Amino acid sequence: MIDPWLLERLCCPVTRTPLRYDEEAGELVSEAAGLAYPVRGGVPVMLVEEARRLP
Repeated sequence: MIDPWLLERLCCPVTRTPLRYDEEAGELVSEAAGLAYPVRGGVPVMLVEEARRLP
């Protein structure tokens, strides 16, 4: 789970747009960039090279 306070402050490093937390997948999703950033041990990994491309 991501702290709502933290989620409000995080943004996509590529597009600078807000992120959506997908709890089931454990990812922060940037619809604008078409990327999903993993959350590992409760810590968002906001590196583009670690992100998964969305279909």
